[in-house]
Amino acid sequence: MTDPHFANSLTYVCEHNPEGALGIVVNKPIDMTLSTLFEQIDIPLEDRLLVDAPVHFGGPVQIDRGFVLHRPIGNWQSTLAVNDAVGLTTSKDVLEAAGRGEGPKDMFVSLGYAGWSAGQLEMELAQNAWLTVEADPDVLFDLPAERRLSAAVRLLGMTCHGFPTWPDTGDRACRSSRTRRCSRSISERGASASPWGTR
Repeated sequence: MTDPHFANSLTYVCEHNPEGALGIVVNKPIDMTLSTLFEQIDIPLEDRLLVDAPVHFGGPVQIDRGFVLHRPIGNWQSTLAVNDAVGLTTSKDVLEAAGRGEGPKDMFVSLGYAGWSAGQLEMELAQNAWLTVEADPDVLFDLPAERRLSAAVRLLGMTCHGFPTWPDTGDRACRSSRTRRCSRSISERGASASPWGTR
């Protein structure tokens, strides 16, 4: 995988079906806080706990559009239920509620997403372009961005030094010339795949 957008990336696959797949890169914060984002989209941010929270690069598609991964799923205008606990929302109401301190308990905000056309992700998996592991929402919501990649590697029962090109960085992100991917379980949607990764 030579695409610089995905080098050393951890991606949470939110949907995978015969028409393609959609995911959010979860370990690449950008130089923007929620305070700045809310100011740009003219939403008051009263919850001081969110002021310094980072916005993330979610992928190279529609980088001017916001995507919010959150738990619980709640009841928002435009939400994809990723699984029973996690939702992906693109409507502004979830941010408005968060600004008032009434948003989801856990929230991850990104700009852009990663997308694959029909059969593209399967081809990349067959080429061993991605490593896959069952998704653990705690990795996404409870750890800082720089620890998510190494935590996902440990879900495979390995550490970063188990890969020739990945030095063991402990709790810091693994660095490699290869890429890494994680996804939720998608077998419930009828696709031939499984969690923070695909079979």
